[in-house]
Amino acid sequence: MSGAPETTGGRAPDHAARTVVVTSMASDAHTWNLVFLQLLIEELGYRVVNLGPCVPDDVLTEECRAVRPEMVVISSVNGHGHQDGLRVIRRLRAAGPLATTPVVIGGKLGVTGGEDSERAAELMAAGYDAVFDDGADPAAALRGFVHALRAGPPALAGRAPAR
Repeated sequence: MSGAPETTGGRAPDHAARTVVVTSMASDAHTWNLVFLQLLIEELGYRVVNLGPCVPDDVLTEECRAVRPEMVVISSVNGHGHQDGLRVIRRLRAAGPLATTPVVIGGKLGVTGGEDSERAAELMAAGYDAVFDDGADPAAALRGFVHALRAGPPALAGRAPAR
């Protein structure tokens, strides 16, 4: 890896635990949501590699190739989640081993309100496995997705977009 912090929330690392990459995108400089996501995902029993804010697309892709995570969680709070998310998912899906890795995005998808369902549908069609917008309880939605992921393909039926 390129020096990205690997964290275990103060606990001893469990190398048998599955790994999740948590990140923002190049234009998104927030950190608190990433810390919250890290703690939530660690609570669910995963090891988290938190890439932090303002992650360039090529760094995200290379880190994911190196880590081979079970899932990638992308967070956006600046309102560019839709625009940046489309670009990022295309890069991840084009990176051979990441073509089938579950990738989810959540947060503020746009700078105007009321169009999030259209944005979410476009993100799903582009290759995301789930989109969590600001409107609902994103923590509960992510927990539900993780539980479905653990249950296997039948539990995820209807969630994964055609690629």
